[in-house]
Amino acid sequence: MKLSRETIALLEDIERRIDPQTEEDFIGQWRDFLWDRFDGEVFNPERKKISPPSADFAPVHVNDTFGDLDLMLRFELLKISDALNHRHRNLAIRANYGTGILSSVFGAEIIVMDRKYHTNPTTRAIGGTEKMRALTAAGIPDLRTGFGKDVFDFGELCRETFRAYPKIEEYVRIYHPDVQGPLDICELLWGGDMFYEMYDDPDFVHEALSLITETYAAFLDKWYEIVPKNTEMNPHWTDWAYLWHRGTILLRCDSAVNLSPAFYREFSAPYDSRLMARFGGGCVHFCGRGDHYIETLCKIPGVYGINMSQPHLNDMETIFRHTVDRGIKLLAFNKGWAEKLKNREGGYRHNLSI
Repeated sequence: MKLSRETIALLEDIERRIDPQTEEDFIGQWRDFLWDRFDGEVFNPERKKISPPSADFAPVHVNDTFGDLDLMLRFELLKISDALNHRHRNLAIRANYGTGILSSVFGAEIIVMDRKYHTNPTTRAIGGTEKMRALTAAGIPDLRTGFGKDVFDFGELCRETFRAYPKIEEYVRIYHPDVQGPLDICELLWGGDMFYEMYDDPDFVHEALSLITETYAAFLDKWYEIVPKNTEMNPHWTDWAYLWHRGTILLRCDSAVNLSPAFYREFSAPYDSRLMARFGGGCVHFCGRGDHYIETLCKIPGVYGINMSQPHLNDMETIFRHTVDRGIKLLAFNKGWAEKLKNREGGYRHNLSI
């Protein structure tokens, strides 16, 4: 694919600015933290040298990137440009098509927000249990439908483009797209009726979750054919809760905030466990309250890290007891809350990053 002059200029600027020694040191700090060689209380990695851009690059509106691979690449590369001028951010990009990637592959309608919101798209639930039965009966869908084609085409574009820029190819990581987690995708597809069916027809809920988990695995298998996975450690996010984690995948488990501990054990943990085992472990993210299911979550083999938001909604002592106290990293934790709670008995045991 022929790239625009603006994207090429940005690539060339980033290639000039990447300092291998600086990036090796930065990644090494994360490696030491993740493999228990960090002896401080709160981990906050720092890029030793920053590098401002040599020109003012025009911003890209996120709405313009959907359907335009060149603009999607430039949108993501602008984050890299900013990260090089920042002490703590990762050099990492993704196929940035929002939370509805996998639900769109199943045929859910894509919803693009008004430009004034400058935010990623999502999907509308297909509506109703009968439609969900038809979807489940159809089996694994064509993975290149919905945003699937855009995701894979973006991965191929990055791999092809970065070959001409050796420092970018080495140090700009392409992390896996946001395919959420099995329970989240099930709710995105099904809507609120999913929760009623957990009581009325739990066997069918398990059937749907099994299909979603199989499709999730097939989708990531295809992604990793394009962008080979690193089973040691991977970054996630660049300009928000920037983190690295052990293992390969980062699952989202937001919908579980609506479940009782017993329902989490029945309807979420088994499917998250399958994916952790399949892909060599990783990290789990949740928004909102998770203290009621954190014990079960952290017993899943291969869960090496937790990324959470909104500590004020959680009993943080319960969270700490099942994460940092057990050697599971609490990643990209809120800085103010880390300071507020630092005098807890036992501290953070070198397992918390901000």
